[in-house]
Amino acid sequence: MNIRLYHISDKPGIKLFDPRPALHPSAKQKGLMVWAIDFEHLHNYLLPRDCPRVTFFAAPNSAPEDVKRLMGETSAKHVVAIEAGWLPEIQKQRLYQYEFDPKDFTLVDEVAGYWISRKPAIPIAEIKMDSILAALLEHDVELRIMRSLWKLRDAVINSTLGYSIIRMNKAQAPPEGYAAYHPLP
Repeated sequence: MNIRLYHISDKPGIKLFDPRPALHPSAKQKGLMVWAIDFEHLHNYLLPRDCPRVTFFAAPNSAPEDVKRLMGETSAKHVVAIEAGWLPEIQKQRLYQYEFDPKDFTLVDEVAGYWISRKPAIPIAEIKMDSILAALLEHDVELRIMRSLWKLRDAVINSTLGYSIIRMNKAQAPPEGYAAYHPLP
């Protein structure tokens, strides 16, 4: 297998990842598992764990008008949008990138790049990331810092772009009168 799998944590020195239950029913996985992300989707996780984010990119079938409207004139392959209130935490926090041998992992969501193992996983490498901003740049990401993510979230969901929306339950309350929640398509 020529795939590289990772786990991002704010904890250094993890020697063993024990299988645990999925944190949210949207994972559509039952039982105990170790989660990993493939390299192609790693940029979505280069932020503090609870940081709400809207991430998106121009997929092969994305409409040119959606790309222009939401991606703008960026030269980056991916856009990651966060709330402005998270910037100080992003600037000070350090992350740790753990790499796994993929032999015991199974792909469970190709679009999101999620892999699971039902067995404990021993990392084969650990890299400390002193700068989250530098790590995002290395992964060809444009970071957008916004007051609120809610309108962008809806615009991305209703577009033809590829996207991942993470930890919106930790986002600031939406603007008054705004219908904040509806299930993702």
